[in-house]
Amino acid sequence: MESISRISDLLESARELTLDAAQAARSTRVTTRSLPTAQLKKLLDSRNDREILDGLRRVIAMMYRQQRTLPCFSSIVKNVASPNIEIKKLVYIYLVHHAEQEPDLALLSINTIQKSLSDTNPQVRALALRTMSGIRVPVISQIVSLAIKKGVGDMSPHVRKAAALSIPKCYRLEPSTFPQLMDYLTTLLGDKQYFVAGAAVSAFMEICPERIDLIHAHYRGFIKKIVDMDEWSQLAVLRMMTIYARKCFPRRTRSAQANDKAAGEDLQDFYGDDGTRSKNEIGGEQVLVLDPDLVLLLNGIKPLLQSRNSGVVIAVARCYAEIGTPEFTKAAVGPLTALLRGAQDIEQVALYNIVSVCLAHPAPFVQYASHFLVRATDTAPAWELKLEVLTLIFPHSPPQTKSLILNELEHFSRGTNKALVREAVRAIGRCAQGDPATAPRCMRLLLGQITSLDGTLAAESLTVIRHLIQLDPQAHMGTVVRLAKNLDSATDPQARATIVWLVGEFSGLNGEDNIAADVLRILLKDFSNEAEVAKRQIVLLAAKVYLHHINREAEKQTESEPTPEGDDDAEASAPPGFTPPSDHPIVRLWEYALLLVRYDTSYDLRDRTRLYKALLAVPQLATLMLLALKPAPQAPSPSETRKGFLLGSSALVLAGGPAVHALRGYEPLPDWVRAGEEPDPKLRVQDSTAGQYVPEGLRTVPAAEMLGDAGASRGKSNGLAGAAVGAGAAAGLGSMTLDEFLADDDEGEGDEEDDEEESEDEEESEEEEDEESEEVEDNEDSEREDDNDKAELEGFLDSS
Repeated sequence: MESISRISDLLESARELTLDAAQAARSTRVTTRSLPTAQLKKLLDSRNDREILDGLRRVIAMMYRQQRTLPCFSSIVKNVASPNIEIKKLVYIYLVHHAEQEPDLALLSINTIQKSLSDTNPQVRALALRTMSGIRVPVISQIVSLAIKKGVGDMSPHVRKAAALSIPKCYRLEPSTFPQLMDYLTTLLGDKQYFVAGAAVSAFMEICPERIDLIHAHYRGFIKKIVDMDEWSQLAVLRMMTIYARKCFPRRTRSAQANDKAAGEDLQDFYGDDGTRSKNEIGGEQVLVLDPDLVLLLNGIKPLLQSRNSGVVIAVARCYAEIGTPEFTKAAVGPLTALLRGAQDIEQVALYNIVSVCLAHPAPFVQYASHFLVRATDTAPAWELKLEVLTLIFPHSPPQTKSLILNELEHFSRGTNKALVREAVRAIGRCAQGDPATAPRCMRLLLGQITSLDGTLAAESLTVIRHLIQLDPQAHMGTVVRLAKNLDSATDPQARATIVWLVGEFSGLNGEDNIAADVLRILLKDFSNEAEVAKRQIVLLAAKVYLHHINREAEKQTESEPTPEGDDDAEASAPPGFTPPSDHPIVRLWEYALLLVRYDTSYDLRDRTRLYKALLAVPQLATLMLLALKPAPQAPSPSETRKGFLLGSSALVLAGGPAVHALRGYEPLPDWVRAGEEPDPKLRVQDSTAGQYVPEGLRTVPAAEMLGDAGASRGKSNGLAGAAVGAGAAAGLGSMTLDEFLADDDEGEGDEEDDEEESEDEEESEEEEDEESEEVEDNEDSEREDDNDKAELEGFLDSS
């Protein structure tokens, strides 16, 4: 009968394996299609694990498709006690998702989940703890706290990691459990397993990031463990270490000469200086003096630059940028540039962070200039950021790289994408402002674009030309004349308005020989057909030309009259109420312009003209307002508004513009601690044996240590000697040779009463005896044992 039952079990197992294989071979759409509630309950109430799994998979699929699955709650909860771990996983997923909607039914499964905390399988224990903390029912907060306490003391590191991840969930569920959770967290932060410590740091950053006193003792241990942690834990530790460095390491500097190479190259000199400097170096260059523990951190995270996770690479770059030196930041430039080879979304986020680093340290990116050339497959945000990087590194590039960048920008300025054309032209202007030596070449490139049939290209080119002319007006008088000659070929309203404004700015040069009046005469012929933006500049040009004429006439009148002594203020502006002769052509042009605007349909244009007419009634006031020197415009980098945001933060990518400063939840780094207010560095000193981290599987136990542990575990007959042995081992006095261990063992078996009366002083004296006395004692013991053996043998023979 036993063989028959075994055969039937094998057949049943083969049948289940066949059905599972057939089910796996089907398409996903067939296995996860929705079923009526009655059929789902029938599957969930079945005694066959395969049918229960099928039903649970269908319910989970319906749950993530936002379909109604609450009617199956009671049928699913019944399976929480199933020994099948696959069933347990799916039931726990369902419970976590629906516990808030059915808290009463969810509480029925708490006892079963608690029993799973004592399961022999650590995976089941970790899963039960994770599920219990994920059930968001405030009634069970104390039960969850006790479960976390049990998990903290578990032998399995996976269960301890689950306990660490459950601490923030319990805190959000019931903040009153904070004191208990802090005790658990303090224990977990000192765990020797790297993945437990990483999860503990994640919990620390969520519930109490300001308690840096908990980190002092584990600071160096975290630095050693961070390389082995998973990516999420590495991100949490890097964030925590950045805050810790700001609060514990003051920013110190020392004076150094400009030719002090060691100050920029040898990091060991940063903290090896004794602070004494000669008087001739007091006014020298200031270099940073890094704390040894900070240097340990910066060097310890350098291997993470080779991480496959882009977030970790950016987090390391953030540490170097915020708490490091330019030398460390330079080491992160290459790995940051390598992120451009990833997917488009990763490339775009990486470019935002690269631009932020490049704003502060553009020189290290020069050698990677070819990586920032625009490709045909780049998205609009990607090529905008690439053009920005090229303009930032342009002033620091060698001549061949500058030529490459300008050729690239010239090529894209003649493209068909209007947005790309606009950004390329603006980039040429920023290059000219950043490097005045290349301004003539940039000006030639831009002047070649003003005759383009593309209005967008011509308008943007003229806007950039205007900025360059304002930087050095005296050197570009001929350029303004050239632009005025091209006024007839310019068709874009904004381009024509820019040229007219430039002519008006130079209308006061060369007196009556200026071309401004003749340009005004030509423009007024077709005034009615001009766009409104051009009309406004034409009226402004007429007002400036008329004002210059008034000032010249007033100057002539002042020169013909005698000037009072001591009055050196012979200004070119006319006195109030002064009116020049009405028969002059410029006066007639002004009157004609007023007549044209009087019948224009634009309210704004008529109001502006009335304002100019009223100002010109007081020439001195008009001179101050219309002829004042204009400051040279600066074209900052578009990402200047994002400057100051942390690398890797969402605010760096999403924020921008003058009105958006940061996103909700953004937390900047704290300020550097002042010198003298930092914690004592001795707090970070670890025990050389207990605090040392050794990767799992690499620790070896010496034989002497194993023998010492074995001797301590044997104990004595009175039950108190074991504690004394343990205390002696802890004090470093329990080390014994193999001969001493065997000799003590033989003496204990021969005469136990004598061993109980021995004191600690006698044990110390025995250990300090010479080898000769030990040999004598061993010989005496052996002779005594031989005599005892002979006596016993004789007694046995006599009795027999």
